Amino acid sequence: MTVVESLKSAVGFGEGTGATGQQMSDARLPIQYRDSCAGLLIPLNKCRREEYYLPWKCETERHSYEKCQYEEFKKRVAKMDELRAAKDGARSN
Repeated sequence: MTVVESLKSAVGFGEGTGATGQQMSDARLPIQYRDSCAGLLIPLNKCRREEYYLPWKCETERHSYEKCQYEEFKKRVAKMDELRAAKDGARSN
C-alpha cells in the first residue's frame, strides 16, 4: 500500500466514491460536497430537480444520502478518538 492509498483510506476515500471526478463535474457538484457520498448525491439532486424540490418526493434517495453522511461522520469521530488515544488524550486545540 502506497502512502497516497493509505492517506485516502484514512480519510474515507479508499472504498471508492461511486462517482468519478468527471461525473461530479458534469453534475456541477460544489467542491465541498465531493466526498465519498457524492455517488448518492448526484441521483438525489437529479430527482429533486425533476420533482421540483417537493419535500415528500425523493425520500429514499435523501435517506440513503443522509445515512451515508452520518456513517462518514462516525468514521471521522472514530479516527479522531484513535488519534487522541495515541497522543494520550491530549487535544490539538
